[in-house]
Amino acid sequence: MNKKGLLIVSFGTSHRDALEAAIAAVEREAAAAFPDRVPARAFTSGMIRRKLAKEGTEIFDVPGALAALRAEGVEDLLVLPTHLIPGEEYEKLLGFLAEAEGFTALRVAGPLMRSLEDVDGVLSALSAAVERQEGEALVLMGHGSEHNCNLLYSAAAYYAREKVAPDIFIGTVEAWPDLDTVVAAVKRAGYRKALLTPLMLVAGDHAKNDMAGDWAERFRAEGIKTRCLLRGLGEYEGIRALYVQRAKAALE
Repeated sequence: MNKKGLLIVSFGTSHRDALEAAIAAVEREAAAAFPDRVPARAFTSGMIRRKLAKEGTEIFDVPGALAALRAEGVEDLLVLPTHLIPGEEYEKLLGFLAEAEGFTALRVAGPLMRSLEDVDGVLSALSAAVERQEGEALVLMGHGSEHNCNLLYSAAAYYAREKVAPDIFIGTVEAWPDLDTVVAAVKRAGYRKALLTPLMLVAGDHAKNDMAGDWAERFRAEGIKTRCLLRGLGEYEGIRALYVQRAKAALE
């Protein structure tokens, strides 16, 4: 019997509240959209898997999940990454899948943001779902990457203000646009209030420490009244729907 599988691959988080609120929520919605497929989870971060293992929770890496699915008799596999951009983690996933054996069909969905059309969908969903106060800038904090696809964040920042909503600003923790750049942009646009929220799947370590810590303190030091929304992308119904769309597109 040719069983079908659905492997949902995330970078992962060790924050169990964020895992349940965002990652598990995406997994449940995807599994419901493909009821004929055996669902499975994999995390690409070895550091996170090791930390969770010490706490008693074992989570497969990609090769381990592939082997487990094959052992269950899955031959037709759909892979849904929850990665935001086609960076190092997504490329690592593609490398594992290229070496996978024993599947008669293996299809992988694209990351959440790979084109301007994708950017539009993500930012429009967030803009509609996040309630702002009058005169308040919406600052989205992404992770950032040394990978050349980090340019997507710059493109998204420009596209947001020109095409989606002029009150949206985007910065990253580990790349550019950086904190200095996004603070300057918010001030230049004349905003005296800002709502900070993560442009990440989960509201985990970066959101709780960097965004609600250093970022919020810096905005307040610049005279900008600042509040934080600790809510990952996976917690939004509109974003979860986009993930399901990516999976369905991979089957077409």
